[in-house]
Amino acid sequence: MRKYLFISICLAFCLPVKAQLTPKYNLVFDSLAKRWDEGIPLGNGWLGALIWQKESYVRISLDRVDLWDDRPMPEINKLKFKWVAEQVQKGQYDTVQKLGDEPYEKYPAPSKIPGAALEFDVSKFGKVIHNELDIQSALSTIQFQNGVVFKNYIHATEQVGYFSFENCPDAIIPIIKIPAYHSDKKVTTGNSVEGQGLERLGYATGTIEKGKNFVRYHQPTWNGNYYEVLVQWTKSGNKILGEWTITQGRKAAMSVINPALKEPTGWNKHIAWWKDYWSRSAVAVPDTILEKQYYLEMYKFGCVARSNTPPISLQAIWTADNGNLPPWKGDLHHDLNTELSYWPGYTGNHLDLTASYTNWLWKVKPENERWTKQCFGTTGLNVPGVTTISGKPMGGWIQYSVSPTTGAWLAQHFYWQWKYGMDEKFLQQRCLPYIKAVETYLAQIRIADPTSKLYKLPLSSSPEYNDNRISAWFPQFTNYDLALVKNLYREYIKLLVRTGGNNLKKIKSEEQLYPAFNINETGLSIAPGQNLDQSHRHHAQLMAIYPLGLLDINKEAEKNTIDKSLRWLQEKGTREWCGYSFSWAACLYAQAKQGDSAAKMLTLFAKHFVSANSFHLNGDQSGGLYSNFTYRPFTLEGNFAFAQGIHEMLIQSNKGYIEIFPAIPTDWKNISFKTLRAEGAFLVSAVKENGITIRVTISAGATGIMRLKLPFKTFYIAGNKKTYSLNENVLEIKMTKGETVIINNGFE
Repeated sequence: MRKYLFISICLAFCLPVKAQLTPKYNLVFDSLAKRWDEGIPLGNGWLGALIWQKESYVRISLDRVDLWDDRPMPEINKLKFKWVAEQVQKGQYDTVQKLGDEPYEKYPAPSKIPGAALEFDVSKFGKVIHNELDIQSALSTIQFQNGVVFKNYIHATEQVGYFSFENCPDAIIPIIKIPAYHSDKKVTTGNSVEGQGLERLGYATGTIEKGKNFVRYHQPTWNGNYYEVLVQWTKSGNKILGEWTITQGRKAAMSVINPALKEPTGWNKHIAWWKDYWSRSAVAVPDTILEKQYYLEMYKFGCVARSNTPPISLQAIWTADNGNLPPWKGDLHHDLNTELSYWPGYTGNHLDLTASYTNWLWKVKPENERWTKQCFGTTGLNVPGVTTISGKPMGGWIQYSVSPTTGAWLAQHFYWQWKYGMDEKFLQQRCLPYIKAVETYLAQIRIADPTSKLYKLPLSSSPEYNDNRISAWFPQFTNYDLALVKNLYREYIKLLVRTGGNNLKKIKSEEQLYPAFNINETGLSIAPGQNLDQSHRHHAQLMAIYPLGLLDINKEAEKNTIDKSLRWLQEKGTREWCGYSFSWAACLYAQAKQGDSAAKMLTLFAKHFVSANSFHLNGDQSGGLYSNFTYRPFTLEGNFAFAQGIHEMLIQSNKGYIEIFPAIPTDWKNISFKTLRAEGAFLVSAVKENGITIRVTISAGATGIMRLKLPFKTFYIAGNKKTYSLNENVLEIKMTKGETVIINNGFE
């Protein structure tokens, strides 16, 4: 039926919204960390720093996102998917492992590499009495017993880091500490988790040039490449001002600091960027542990992504400072790590930062197409599951390093980048061509099952299930691979309908020739004939629930599948989970509208799988209370999936309409969020008080139909008259870009 709704044309921030950033989320300590992976993190997407203590020195571990040894992995281009399938059929898998997997452990590179470290002798200052990271301004402040104050930040928009000593009458000379590229320790093969020794890279000795107020470090790397670290400082009275930078493949240079200037370090421009970043969205939930962890995750997201940077790798700009290569070589893992890292950026209203992923994927698309032709013998596009910064294959466990569906998962991020922003130019020039290229490849790699006549892959897998054994390959579609293929076709069809694509009929008919998901008494299985028979860290078989949303909790049959799948997941327990497993599980439970279980998963993550500085350490840091993994390799995907878990509890929009507070724990009565982004480019704010939703505010970032599942029975709006329709409690309003609607609970 048609009715009238009153629209108030105003900005969302005109409303009183409780969600906001406060100092209570800061990292605050009374000492310095004694490990690099517990240090104070700073970053701007390009440069990164970790501030900690080593012996009597304050140490700043310096990093740059594109510091890479990008030499080709030996013989990796000999790996052919058809040959892998033939070897699996013969039962001769050792030959496959030797070519595709063993080199990853055998050779130290390609790999992310560390930059250097700055050290300052602070032994005369007395003990540290206050150590704080202000996440609102990204400023680190350390106060010493004798009154000296040491401050650090990395400029938000310039490739330079700054430091200062206040109340310091004596000169403080920065010391550059070179990474252990030439340590005396015995060369061993090491392993990718602990990190191989840096000396195995075989670099020539770097040089250090010292001047009156500067130090320059020049480090040759592989094949004539090099990087430089430059530190400069000046003293004015009792204050020392310093700056540093790292450059890749070019001479490092910075303007000399002039302390007479009002803003010698460009602080105003820096603080303006972070002010804008934090203004994009905010949340308030009645759980202090989860709320603080959320804001620390979003702070880190602001540290590691910019639209023009390479994507978020395993550790991004915080490479290990322990004399070794970073865990898993700090590479780009596309079986979940890069994907999970961008999850919170879309709903968190940071499309400028999520663009770094699609921009990079587009940049390396020619290399990925070359690899697709070489490895799979097809045209079109797939992507190696493990890559270097230039998109080249690195090998590793074959099931995900040459997974036939990695390109389909990465294509999802093109779809999200468009769907959350509704940029038609991006749709036509990037999103649609990328998805089309992946479908072109899939149409050539698939084969017809001789029994069912439906499509299947020559080999299928579910990441890391059965590790790297031959049994990790399945002759029929796994639910992981199938979900990705089905999702690609679903989204391709949507885009063709929107753009009037001339091959719509063909793609629709192709989509119908893929089988249904394998579902039994356990819910979604791993594959036909293989249930999830033990606890496992990777929830790949549940991709159709989240993140792809192919199953709908509002449809009875699909709800039954979702509920059975999650009960079975719970029955198998968490003993073989890593930290990211809990974050992902929270998103799964939120999709199932099980708010209490979602909050429990996030609480376990925050309490047991992170270090004091909030870094995700993969293993259970409480000695194995919830997982048999008790190691501590730092990676970021668990952190960012945690933030998305909070988002999924507060707002969902992947079912064709916006749903407010869809998965709230029973004891959460007072909640709010501000300008979270929904599909369709709608910015949404909402307030719940005493368990009752009282207001929803929606602003249109693009002209389109806004659909909202009403969170209350009666509603009113004061303002300009506007037509609307109401169908099965879903409110539909045609909105123009820039328009805002404020929907209140009750009668006017």
